[in-house]
Amino acid sequence: MEWLTLAFMQRALIAALITGVTAPAIGTFLVQRKLSLLGDGLGHLAVAGVGLAILTGTAPLPLAVAICVLGSIGIELLRESGRASGDVGLAILFYGGLSAGLLLAGLAGQGTGTLSAYLFGSLLTISAADLWYITILGIVVLSVTIGLLPQLFAVSADEPFARSIGLPVRLLNIVVVSLAAITVTVSMRTVGLLLVSALMVVPVATSNHLVVGFRNGLFLAMGLGAVAAVSGAVGSYYLNTAPGPLIVVIAIGVFALSWPLSRLLQRRHRPLVELVDEGEPLPHESAGTHPHEHSDHCGHLAVQHAGHVDYIHDGHRHAAHEDHYDEH
Repeated sequence: MEWLTLAFMQRALIAALITGVTAPAIGTFLVQRKLSLLGDGLGHLAVAGVGLAILTGTAPLPLAVAICVLGSIGIELLRESGRASGDVGLAILFYGGLSAGLLLAGLAGQGTGTLSAYLFGSLLTISAADLWYITILGIVVLSVTIGLLPQLFAVSADEPFARSIGLPVRLLNIVVVSLAAITVTVSMRTVGLLLVSALMVVPVATSNHLVVGFRNGLFLAMGLGAVAAVSGAVGSYYLNTAPGPLIVVIAIGVFALSWPLSRLLQRRHRPLVELVDEGEPLPHESAGTHPHEHSDHCGHLAVQHAGHVDYIHDGHRHAAHEDHYDEH
């Protein structure tokens, strides 16, 4: 355990832990919105920020954050206005960001080798200043994500419903893409801009195999991301290899192992509506202790069902019945 006494390993572990937690946290909302590849597009856009920083001789991380956030907001506004579909916006991020970054680095007299530390990560070379940036931005991402969890979930799950209950949908959409942009740039020194999308998506996919409920899936994905990131950082020290690819390989390995485990867990969870042989839905079961009172503004998704309204709660439908709630 001598590596724990090394300053560069201490910084690497802290940065890996922050990245491993924040990437799946915001990735959960991207997966819910079917924008799993947005992290890739933002990663390519951040290359433009790094190239501009090289050209101007400034710190890459702050400039990459600024450009990535502004670009993500612009693409979101284009998508919302209908002037560009989601896939067109991602294509603009992919090709425009990467080509601009390479062009700017070339104008500065630097080749692709200079950008490789940001494209594929350079966890063991993180400086004290980089660590401060990563820590502060990680705290911002987690604070906003957890603090606005019900609102962000409502927008990600059902945008028309969120608008109907009075939520500021445009602002919340901008918050989601801005947090994703910050997360991508924070991760460029750990897993790299070309690999960060995997850390945003794979732990989320793994948690969806293992647990039921959005909140449970969110926190499990954060835990799985932290385990993969820290394990990759430690493993890279012993294997003398790049941490970023190892982190992603570990995350994918855990995802593969979750398949057989999820099959075992499926028997413990029934679908929202289960049919018997005659084709009739099973009767409701009492939801037990239920201190929360569902309403139009409670934050849970409302679903019209056979003359009454069900509310999605922890992966089940809860329906008001006399002085309690039924679950099915």
